[in-house]
Amino acid sequence: MDFQTIKYGKENHAAIITINRPDKLNALNATVIKELGSALNLAETDKDVAAVIITGAGEKAFVAGADISELNKLDVITAKDFAERGQMLFNNIEKFKKPVIAAVNGYALGGGSELAWACHIRIASTNAKFGQPEVNLGIIPGYGGTQRLVRLVGRGIATELIITGNQIDAETALRFRLVNKVVEQAQLLSTALQLVESIAERGPFAIRLALQAIDAAVQLPQDEGMKLEAQLFALCCGTADQKEGTSAFLEKRKPVWKGA
Repeated sequence: MDFQTIKYGKENHAAIITINRPDKLNALNATVIKELGSALNLAETDKDVAAVIITGAGEKAFVAGADISELNKLDVITAKDFAERGQMLFNNIEKFKKPVIAAVNGYALGGGSELAWACHIRIASTNAKFGQPEVNLGIIPGYGGTQRLVRLVGRGIATELIITGNQIDAETALRFRLVNKVVEQAQLLSTALQLVESIAERGPFAIRLALQAIDAAVQLPQDEGMKLEAQLFALCCGTADQKEGTSAFLEKRKPVWKGA
């Protein structure tokens, strides 16, 4: 499939989606949103893909926000559609059946931060910057930033970041637990790829159900989440992978996963 604004590639068990608008600091526009969705569909149906890495072209930006030229044209009606299309994509990322890793290389502002927040795991380069600067444009985050950021860091820190529009560096993001780790720019992609290979060694069906259970932890009351966890655990125990995984452990060999 040919893309205009992203690059889609594979390395070992990783699908690598690169937002490719370096002249615009990889800003999101309607085409990027559409093509990201198409690329994720490719990764989801590819049995060789264990996880997805999303990153930005160049060394300056992951995604420096939404395309301001598009924002400038919005009115009350078109803005709602604009927000809902982005929210739908980011919700799909959050609920994706395979792990999605944000490899944040530089500025992740506005929609870029919101994209990172929707990913399951975030790895930042030392030059990464995060922020929700929408109030500087007279608007608020529209792709889920007000909701996910509160869940990730709590109301106080989220409120400060959103209503000041201030940026934070990678080390501060690590301290706030917004990112899993910080590495040098040159090691960013290799670190993400190593993580994918670690994931690829585990049971793929179990990983899919684990992601579902983890998502429930922030969506459901704890009692309901526990019930779902028990149901998903039981489903795992009816699979060939469960029999293979436990047998391989007892026989001191590597498992050969079936994915079911």
